[in-house]
Amino acid sequence: MSNRDDEYYEREERRPSRRSDRYDDRYDDRYDDREPRRSSQGSRSSSASGSRTQGSRNGSSSRSNGASSRNGGSASRSSSRPSSSRPSSSRSGNGGRNGGGSRNGGGNGPKKKKNSTKAIVLLVAEMLVACILVYVAYTLFFKVDVTKVGKVNLNEEAISQSISETVVNDENMKGYTNIALFGVDSREEELTKNTRSDTIMIASINNENGDIKLCSVYRDTYLNLSNDTYTKCNAAYAQGGPEQAISMLNMNLDMDIENFVTIGFRGLTDVVDALGGVTIDVTDAEISHLNNYQSTMATELKLNYTPVTSSGVQTLNGLQATAYCRIRYTAGDDFRRAERQRTVLMACLDKAKGMSYSQLETVANKAFGETYTSLDLDEILALLKNIANYNVVENSGFPAEDMRATGTMGKAGSCVLPVDLQSNVKWLHQFLFNDSEYEVSGDVQKYSEKIKGDVSKYLTN
Repeated sequence: MSNRDDEYYEREERRPSRRSDRYDDRYDDRYDDREPRRSSQGSRSSSASGSRTQGSRNGSSSRSNGASSRNGGSASRSSSRPSSSRPSSSRSGNGGRNGGGSRNGGGNGPKKKKNSTKAIVLLVAEMLVACILVYVAYTLFFKVDVTKVGKVNLNEEAISQSISETVVNDENMKGYTNIALFGVDSREEELTKNTRSDTIMIASINNENGDIKLCSVYRDTYLNLSNDTYTKCNAAYAQGGPEQAISMLNMNLDMDIENFVTIGFRGLTDVVDALGGVTIDVTDAEISHLNNYQSTMATELKLNYTPVTSSGVQTLNGLQATAYCRIRYTAGDDFRRAERQRTVLMACLDKAKGMSYSQLETVANKAFGETYTSLDLDEILALLKNIANYNVVENSGFPAEDMRATGTMGKAGSCVLPVDLQSNVKWLHQFLFNDSEYEVSGDVQKYSEKIKGDVSKYLTN
């Protein structure tokens, strides 16, 4: 890392030294440039879907597409049952009107009673059969409780507009599926509130062989937020939720991302616990920070915590692994923190690959209850069924180490600076898609010139 990197993070150490503040990420982003949240109607829609309570996640009618299809299916079956029983009920009712006491002097009273009893028996039998069918359907198809997923419909037109023609026509990218992964501070149990994304990661899946490459986009990277505002890229999530954050990635990096998954600290904690912990090599320098983050989160999440007492390879539980992901006060600082996040993600995948599908159901129930995503039901199930085929073959961070600097960019504050965005984007396409001949789009060239002009003021000082 350059001396500028060290200088950048020395300033971070001068913040208030109280442990409760230092290990509370709410104190990491004190910006003077925070703007009112601006978004398209589609963004407002997705934000509205996202800003529901945990309770609504478990039963709200705001679920759509994949998640609501299941609820809708159940509702459809429920409504069809009374409908199918109405003919019997109606017939007995008509018998009462046509043969009942008031119109025919009560001459058909016993017959009416017999018909009514028969109708009730038929109705009960039909309801029992319907319940059995619903249970069988649940057991066979819906045991993974995907209705808990915080499903959001992105504005497809807005996302499409953020993907350049250069990318659309690029043959080298057609064999890959790219998904944006966001980690946010969800202390209030909401995953799309006005909060900056603590973690920004791209998972690129080779559809032919299941190979995955992970690339962190450092949260303080100075980029175009997709609206010609240049500041730390994690502000895109705060301003326009996952939709704007995806657009920001597509526009600055020449990507074709259409889907995302967002998880909060509580969600990651529960997922790791459901996996039975993950194997991590903890260093001596990390122990105190890991335990301090644990202490802070345990208070906020009302959980107990077990201090890590020694270094070396060991199994970390959910709270320990989440705290490990948040460490930034060691050599490498925020760059090393992003690497830790990738390490935990890969450890989770490795653990999941060794589990049976029934065991994964338990993990999925934990994850889906605290996850916000644009993926449909069939896409989620497909990912779970193919998990054994996935293999993380490489991981890295953007901007590349030899093509970045750090510095204070006016109101934006301390930023990671892609000295030459074009060169970084070319490197990214080589890394993700093995494309050494990639030529960036005209838009990226324009953004690159703007960023270069801005950062040159710092680099020349």
